[in-house]
Amino acid sequence: MFISFEGIDGCGKSTQSRLLAEALRDEGRDVVLTREPGGSPGAEEIRRLLVEGTGERWSPETETLLFTAARRDHLERLIRPALAANQTVITDRFADSTRVYQGATRGDLRAMVDRLHEVMIGVEPDLTLVIDIDAATGLRRGTARGGGEDRFESMGLAFQEKLAAGFRALAAEYPDRVRLIDGSGSADQVAARVRRALPAMPA
Repeated sequence: MFISFEGIDGCGKSTQSRLLAEALRDEGRDVVLTREPGGSPGAEEIRRLLVEGTGERWSPETETLLFTAARRDHLERLIRPALAANQTVITDRFADSTRVYQGATRGDLRAMVDRLHEVMIGVEPDLTLVIDIDAATGLRRGTARGGGEDRFESMGLAFQEKLAAGFRALAAEYPDRVRLIDGSGSADQVAARVRRALPAMPA
């Protein structure tokens, strides 16, 4: 099974990705936990270009190309081989982030994003879990983390509010695949909601 976690910066999706991977491993499942941009050596190199520096370091068009290049390497080097080996893949972000960040928020580029995805990626997760929280809360958490990977947080609250609306719209657009998960409360409370959203998994 291929599962992705999505949401605005600081929503807690990285924590929830890890908690779900740990829970499934405790059940004896073979789980690969990964992230985007990144997840393979080449994609991790591209990650540094995307998440560090000033907000206007790249145009939305250039960002889209860089994200797609990183995703293609991730798909070739890690995701496809893991799925072929009957492993469960959990990724912290996948193509839906590009649909929202570059396709609907950074620029009106959704048609280009979808076309690039169709030609270069052509894969969707079996299930996408969007951790849905208030934009101000997410921004507070994101900026409190510190470190150099704060390029998107530096774009401010209005940007995060657009992102939150974009992810909610995505859930409405793909109701068979995307589930909105209430991100309020403790990490364990959110993890319980995540688990309830999972379909029965084969033994």
